[in-house]
Amino acid sequence: MSDSIKVFGNVGSPYTQKILSLLRYRNIPYSVSWGDVLQNLSFLDIEPPNPILLPTMVFKNNDGSNNCKTDTTPIIRYLEEIYKKKSVIPPSPILSFLNYLLEDFADEWTTKYMFHYRWYFNEDAENAKKMLVLQHKINIDDKSMNQFANIIADRQINRLWVVGSNDDTAKLIDQSYKRYLLLMEKHLKDLPFMFGQRPSSSDFGLYGQLTQLVGFDPTPRNIAYKKSPRTVSWVNVMSDLSGLHDSGGIGEFFGVNGEDINNENKLNYFENNDYGWIDINQIPLSLIELFKEVGKVYIPCLIANAKAYEKGDDVWETSIDGSIWKQKTFPYQVKCLNWIKDEFNKLSNEDKKSTLDLIAGSGCENILN
Repeated sequence: MSDSIKVFGNVGSPYTQKILSLLRYRNIPYSVSWGDVLQNLSFLDIEPPNPILLPTMVFKNNDGSNNCKTDTTPIIRYLEEIYKKKSVIPPSPILSFLNYLLEDFADEWTTKYMFHYRWYFNEDAENAKKMLVLQHKINIDDKSMNQFANIIADRQINRLWVVGSNDDTAKLIDQSYKRYLLLMEKHLKDLPFMFGQRPSSSDFGLYGQLTQLVGFDPTPRNIAYKKSPRTVSWVNVMSDLSGLHDSGGIGEFFGVNGEDINNENKLNYFENNDYGWIDINQIPLSLIELFKEVGKVYIPCLIANAKAYEKGDDVWETSIDGSIWKQKTFPYQVKCLNWIKDEFNKLSNEDKKSTLDLIAGSGCENILN
């Protein structure tokens, strides 16, 4: 595909940041338009999707017509079909499933960290409401900025309960975020990415949310700097991996002796998609522990939400880590649950057993049996 992909998004959108980082890593040509998606699409006479989500991406069909896509997880799989180099999906079926599950956790649970910290605390809300306006129009006058900022804040703060953020769950969310950061710190001591020496789609999912938690909102940023300096640095590195290779060290730039490098070897830029992934038999404990966090907090939500949707309940509640979690029922997360099951069911019987053995006791197995 030779046409540059058009991306319409917002700086404060973790999903926009997720996809842009992935496009840069895979050296896929794109252009990005910031601000009001509907307005920017109208400038180019492009029919908007329904619903409009961030990011909205416009591909060209073979007949030259526009094809709008908005859901990052299937978009990433679509990109895998049309661009073959620097794949972000592990070739191992087992790793591919674990990567899918971790990406879903990033998109659907760690976004709760982001939404909670951004709008639950006054300092963060004051920061967000103005910055989100300015990211649409930097040279807006102060009166209009404050007017739009208050409208945004009122709308988002009133939606906190929708994603489960409230006085009763605030401690649970905070504790989960801090555990998550410590798990990331532990994992990044041994591996630069979730599944080896190269990034997977789950890396980009986690990165997208962390761009906001580490780089935008004051409270989670301060926590991250204290709990996990490796995660903070990882977010900075993940922003542009367009020239990623597997060699290098500290180097003389810092005035110390770097790692030995055989300069006769050509740097591997991961054009071989089988290269750089961990072996199934070498999955680190840090990754297993991360899936225990997935099973502790996210899996109970998926199960309770699906049961509520089946019964036609608008709201559901369940126990998570000793606390009561209550939120609105989301049809989309029913789809997420079913997609996870679909990915698992693609595995051979032998790979299913190996996967269940790996995550046994994590709680993740509760949606797979």
